[in-house]
Amino acid sequence: MPEVNDNRVSDIRITPDNVTVQKQLGALGELAGTWKGHGFNLIARPDFHDKTDLYLQLNQTRETLVFTPIGSPIPNRGFGQDDITLYGLTYLQQITDAGNDGALHIEPGIWIKQPGDMTFPPQPTVSPKQLVARMGTIPHGNSLLAQGIAEPFTGPLVLTVPGAQYNGSLFPSFNSTPFAVPPFATPPPPAPVVAFNAAGSSEKLTAPTIPAPPFPEYDLTIPDGPIPPGPLNPPFALNTRTPFGTNPLEPPLPASINGIPMQDVVNDPILLLQKDIEDLVAKDHKFEGTVINIATSSRKMR
Repeated sequence: MPEVNDNRVSDIRITPDNVTVQKQLGALGELAGTWKGHGFNLIARPDFHDKTDLYLQLNQTRETLVFTPIGSPIPNRGFGQDDITLYGLTYLQQITDAGNDGALHIEPGIWIKQPGDMTFPPQPTVSPKQLVARMGTIPHGNSLLAQGIAEPFTGPLVLTVPGAQYNGSLFPSFNSTPFAVPPFATPPPPAPVVAFNAAGSSEKLTAPTIPAPPFPEYDLTIPDGPIPPGPLNPPFALNTRTPFGTNPLEPPLPASINGIPMQDVVNDPILLLQKDIEDLVAKDHKFEGTVINIATSSRKMR
């Protein structure tokens, strides 16, 4: 009789009952269902038409996220380890402009939970932490894979302690203003200081510390449209930022959103989420759930 490998996953995959499916999803189980809310879109996109370095698109948004559990287990067969079983959910994210209901973003993808003691190479986790991954695609030929840790949390989501601004987050900030990256070659001493943006920073404050060329699109004191001759022109003759060039023409950006100055929103859009949470805390709402810290990386191909 040939030897039977008990570590093989079953070739027959049947969806169990809902209670079992939720248990198998672990920390991701609470995602199941339909979620709706409001938000803010900030994206620096290409602008071939105007021949500028970027177009800074800004929109107040409405968002719908639908998570559907994958009932059956997902076999993952590898060369470096025995077969493992994954569990997950599919998702569909749809974002529209809050002003005109125009479509802005659509993204199908999958969230999975993987066993922390059976990864290759090994990535042990300590309970109640769980290894998770997100796979997403958007209709521009782009895809992403981000991996990390999910773990429970309690208490308000906003912290003010330096270096730990968000409850449970491994990242000190989600500031969106760009920063320059020095050449890969190690410079002779003293090496230049690289400023990675943290809460409260801005493009205007960061660029001189690199030093690096500024991005006028992120500075709301510079009107969108033609830039008059001066410190920025040359090289920048045109400031391409919403609402410049929109068709039909969109109204000017508001001075503030929910009491937060628009420049602060551009620097760090997550301030809008913080404000929503502060309002809920003021109404005596309590918080508990799962925090997910994931990240991805890119590598320059030579």
